[in-house]
Amino acid sequence: MGDAHIENFGTWRDDEGRLIWGANNFDEAVVIAYPFDLVRLAVSARLAPKIFMDGPETCAALLKGYRDGLANPRPAVLDERHAWLRKLVVCPDDKRNKFWKEIDALDSVKPPRFVRDALIGALPKDADVVRFATRTAGGGSLGRPRYVAIDEWRGGRVVREAKALVPSAWDWAHRSPNPAPRFAELAAGSSRAPDPYMTVTDGFVVRRLAPDSRKAELSVHPDAELPDKVLEELDENDTHLQHKLLQAMGREIGTLHAATADVRAVQMDLNGRNRDWLHTASRNAAKAVKEDFKTWTGAVSPAH
Repeated sequence: MGDAHIENFGTWRDDEGRLIWGANNFDEAVVIAYPFDLVRLAVSARLAPKIFMDGPETCAALLKGYRDGLANPRPAVLDERHAWLRKLVVCPDDKRNKFWKEIDALDSVKPPRFVRDALIGALPKDADVVRFATRTAGGGSLGRPRYVAIDEWRGGRVVREAKALVPSAWDWAHRSPNPAPRFAELAAGSSRAPDPYMTVTDGFVVRRLAPDSRKAELSVHPDAELPDKVLEELDENDTHLQHKLLQAMGREIGTLHAATADVRAVQMDLNGRNRDWLHTASRNAAKAVKEDFKTWTGAVSPAH
């Protein structure tokens, strides 16, 4: 996955209209040793102190889910099972209203012709294009062009987004020659219930945007406020629910890896590692991230 962190999970509707939860961002997908995704996910949990407790038990929950995903890869279909997870991620009315207000506030632009054509091609055939706009979302992918088409169709609005793809940072750092994007390969993996509206064309990812097709907002910034519903659930169940959520994320990573990796080789490697390897690795990586961030903030002027 390359960029496995706790806010790169979300919901979408599959071909059957079922609500699915899982990893929904594969910009950094790359061929790399499997522990990187696990360490990356564990580090993001460490850096979100309002959501997850820091300790060996947290990493143990993640690894338990990962092993399960490797052995029994399957999508998380929320329409039948996972009621506890459904309560956390189903879009409430206030979030639905916020989504449409944010769409209304987007600045209108004229996208490049090929992006315009891709957006129109992803819409219902008889939709009336109201306008094209530009969008900023999340803390990653900043600086990449994002365009949306906002349309009227049969009693309501529909939205499509086109986001520019760039090679994985891993490929860039290792000077891989002409790396091919792997977004589509992972998004439509054999053990997933993929988003039928997600396509990759001409260097852009085109997808449906809707209140039920979005990232699960967990507010990873330490100064941010969590949604009331998430806070209530986490407070009520304390570490038990935290571990269930990380276990589900680990299971999704395992499901992704099972589609492309030598599962038996990964399982043998896991069995040969000591009990606290992920806890130790994520602790060291989190320390390095904080040091890098301190260096970076010291080099960047306040005006920037």
